[in-house]
Amino acid sequence: MSNILLALSVAMAVGLLMTRFIKLIRLPDVTGYLIAGLLVGPYVLGVMTPEMNSSLAIISNVALGFIAYSIGSEFKLSYLREIGIKPIVITAFEGCTASLLVFLTLLLTGQDLPLCLALGAIAAATAPAATLMVVRQYKASGPVTKMLLPVVAMDDALGLMLYAIMMAIARTLVDGSPLSVMTLLVKPLAQIVCSLGLGVVLGFLLTLVIPFFHSRGKKLALSIMIVFAAVGLSEVLDLSSLLVCMMVGATMINLSHQSDAMLEQVDRFTPPLFLLFFVLSGANLNLSVLPTVGVVGVCYVLARAAGKVLGATVGAVTQRCDGSIVRYLGLTLIPQAGVAIGMARMSMTALPEYADVINAVVLSGTLIYELCGPVITKIALTKAGEIRGAARQTAAKA
Repeated sequence: MSNILLALSVAMAVGLLMTRFIKLIRLPDVTGYLIAGLLVGPYVLGVMTPEMNSSLAIISNVALGFIAYSIGSEFKLSYLREIGIKPIVITAFEGCTASLLVFLTLLLTGQDLPLCLALGAIAAATAPAATLMVVRQYKASGPVTKMLLPVVAMDDALGLMLYAIMMAIARTLVDGSPLSVMTLLVKPLAQIVCSLGLGVVLGFLLTLVIPFFHSRGKKLALSIMIVFAAVGLSEVLDLSSLLVCMMVGATMINLSHQSDAMLEQVDRFTPPLFLLFFVLSGANLNLSVLPTVGVVGVCYVLARAAGKVLGATVGAVTQRCDGSIVRYLGLTLIPQAGVAIGMARMSMTALPEYADVINAVVLSGTLIYELCGPVITKIALTKAGEIRGAARQTAAKA
């Protein structure tokens, strides 16, 4: 136990120090955490051993629960009514196109069907934090930015649903069960409905008990309790913990007048948890499989980026959006991080036969996307004329 605690302390220290270096080149903290994980992992410094990583899986499960809980809290009905249907349609187009393009590309290269399904499902997710960082840093404003914010908020929710369906099909293929309408459609949809239903019940119970507790500490304890319960019940009932926790957050934000206070306390609690989650994710990267996943990794990175751009463009055209949205929105959706890494970690349990390949492809892709994604987002918003200072500098140089 003491060795694990010491190892966690060292891992957190390296993660914090790495963010200082990463900020010098203006990259998001998640990139620094992943690099720190590689450094303390079994293939470099060896601070975190594979045995330790396995015993610390509960940290990842809890972190994923809070990530999904936070995503759900973005779905306030009053806000959804205000933004209308356009962001929903664009989200559906760009998420499904990215998934389909990755799936078909990998299938054409001769990869196993379960692997194609898993990576196709993960491809839908985006990284809201990296995108929002650019928007806030450069004070971007305009049609593209206004459309971008609700799309990235809804994107991960769509990704979680696609993941639940496609992973259920992938598990069926691996188990060798005969394919039928029941296994391909009914069971995955039933899992989604039951997961969302459990989330509504837990979220409703949370809103009932919130008024009885007034201190900040007790409100935080309530949030931790409900996320623990959601993750635990999901494992017992074989449901999607990500969807359950997402629905808990969505239910709470719409039914409780104290939701803002609840989320404020959670935001204070989760940063060290997320730090550990990303560092442990980096430490779990099996460097020995990287040479064998070169083709898969390249196909995943390129096909996902192409799918995001193509899907967003088609979706914007069908909704008759502003020309700048049609041209530039897709480029702002390339970053990928937290939720995708979480899906990869969950795949290690759901599809252990492909765990190393999935983890290596997604983590490698995340490093590439987090290095290039914010830069591409900045360029796209500048070209759209929504980063005013940068646009003037570009015009002056021209």
